[in-house]
Amino acid sequence: MQESEREDGALRVLVVEDDPGIARSLVRGLDRAGYRAQCVASGRAALTVSPPPAVVLLDLGLPDMDGVEVCRLLRHRSDVVIIVVTARGEEGDRVAALDDGADDYLVKPFGLAELLARIRAVLRRSRPAGPEPLRHGPLVVDPRTRKVTVGGVEIALTPKEFDILECLVVDPGRVVPRQEILERAWDAHWYGPTKVLDVHMAALRRKLGTPGLVETVYGRGFRLGGVTGATGATGAADPR
Repeated sequence: MQESEREDGALRVLVVEDDPGIARSLVRGLDRAGYRAQCVASGRAALTVSPPPAVVLLDLGLPDMDGVEVCRLLRHRSDVVIIVVTARGEEGDRVAALDDGADDYLVKPFGLAELLARIRAVLRRSRPAGPEPLRHGPLVVDPRTRKVTVGGVEIALTPKEFDILECLVVDPGRVVPRQEILERAWDAHWYGPTKVLDVHMAALRRKLGTPGLVETVYGRGFRLGGVTGATGATGAADPR
């Protein structure tokens, strides 16, 4: 990963979209997910952005030039991740974009959660050296080093607390059922009391020190909430 692809430690994403409403929505969602997003409304503007971002979300219906041509030129210049996000759903459009260098193709309308999952998947394929840190607002979870920071402050978690948090941060906003967390953080054949999850979740929330970061969805499970920024309280790792 080149340093130019990051800003303040976050991956830079370029949104190439001439619809102001869609552009604002994408930039807002990406920023909340921990990326540093910017938007341009034309193909020529996309080709002049410097330094190059890590990811380009490219609409094909641009006002000044065809998006497939923009894709081809971007790919010729760098190995930036290119995900086409467009209303064009015909097979010919898909084939043309993928043949000219796109890494993925997503047809409008689509959900933000799916887009974020596509970004993570393409980054994993294109940068296999190790998993990227997972970001959600002020929260950063590094699966490789198993370190967690909130607002730049490192938080000491037990191995089990880290596993629980990782279950939530891999897809921010999705409600993760209690049973899924138990199976992933403990064991697929866990038959102990489910109350143990509540005990660990309470300790995790206390250490993160950010109200609303971990939400309970009663009767369903847990998810990460829409927190825009805060500094967590550090806590010593529990020896358990």
